[in-house]
Amino acid sequence: MSAVSPNQAPDLAWLLKGLAEEVPVIRGSVLLSSDGMMKAAHGMDRTSSEHLAALASGLFSMARSAGTKFDGTNEVRQVVAELKSSQLYITWAGFNSVLAVLARGDADPAVVGFEMARLIRAVR
Repeated sequence: MSAVSPNQAPDLAWLLKGLAEEVPVIRGSVLLSSDGMMKAAHGMDRTSSEHLAALASGLFSMARSAGTKFDGTNEVRQVVAELKSSQLYITWAGFNSVLAVLARGDADPAVVGFEMARLIRAVR
């Protein structure tokens, strides 16, 4: 299942689908602009995808603020939230883009993080 925004390029959804195929524990993923606008999504319905995009944007923004205040830079590598039965990974995906991935609770963070980074490197 893919949620497609009206201005989404088909290649973006295909890339997110490929990520989910590489890492089967991924429940859904969203590529968003840093201001929270969904660019592409896979694995969730449109409403859930837009909700995840808004959450990811807010969490990423808070991490940038924390970095500015306490680390002297607003560069954020990754934000991770461990939920009861899921894990949420949010990472910078290039100019004005953020990648958010929701995985099952038993996901290996090293595998998810590695595959996210590999996807980002491939499209830069």
